Amino acid sequence: MFAPSGEPGLRWVSHQQRDLLLIEHSRFQAAFSRQGGQLLHFQPRDQRPWLWCASHWQRGGAIRGGVPVCWPWFGRHPGESGWPSHGWARLSDWELLDCTVDEQGVRLRWQLQLCDWQVTLEAELGEGMRLRLRSSHQDSESCQLSHALHAYWRVSDVVRVTVLGLEGVHGHDLLRRADCQQRGALRVENGCHRIFRHGGLLQLQDLAWQRSLLIDTQGAANSVVWHPGSRPLTDVGWSEALGFLSVQAACCGADSLILKPGEEAVLVLQARLG
Repeated sequence: MFAPSGEPGLRWVSHQQRDLLLIEHSRFQAAFSRQGGQLLHFQPRDQRPWLWCASHWQRGGAIRGGVPVCWPWFGRHPGESGWPSHGWARLSDWELLDCTVDEQGVRLRWQLQLCDWQVTLEAELGEGMRLRLRSSHQDSESCQLSHALHAYWRVSDVVRVTVLGLEGVHGHDLLRRADCQQRGALRVENGCHRIFRHGGLLQLQDLAWQRSLLIDTQGAANSVVWHPGSRPLTDVGWSEALGFLSVQAACCGADSLILKPGEEAVLVLQARLG
């Protein structure tokens, strides 16, 4: 899908009616979509891709895969049933403000203006990846904000991987509609959608690929783990869906934020090899 050019640098291409920025660097390959300001692909040299992305994208809809920006609300809007799930950011075209390249990697800054809100996504890519989401508004009154960096991590087989670092952590199981506490390592057997009250270092262990990704959600109020299990996803076959597990940094639900005028909220998601 994200075919490298073989030449170092950045180039814009069109794919499935989206503008994509392809990045070829001595340390990695990557791809962003202008729609959503969304990192779709990241692959350090001589490694398997870190991120999963669906092969087919709905026309005019959100792109499933990579790291969608859920903003300025997470999940369903609390008051407007007709508004899109996970907000406007992943459906909107972002502006690339600047991009710098050196031997260590690439740094990009994307921005979206929406009414009185401004959101900026700063990306640092090299041997690892770091995304920082900054939100502020100029409304005259305080406003509610929930947001997430909804990463889809590529795995060999979702039923064969484990997430470490959540042992003993409390949260809410959206599938069972009940509070929960994680007992031991987290494994996905037939679907998972849990919001944990935890921000910190997690380990995604994939023994089949002999790979361990350290995923840092430090600073987030919540770590979210999601996979649909046997429930179908639009335009994604069952075998394709086995290739990802979503581990996200978020502030959502009871941990949503109230921002005063001019106040800034920051959400960070980082990953490196363990």
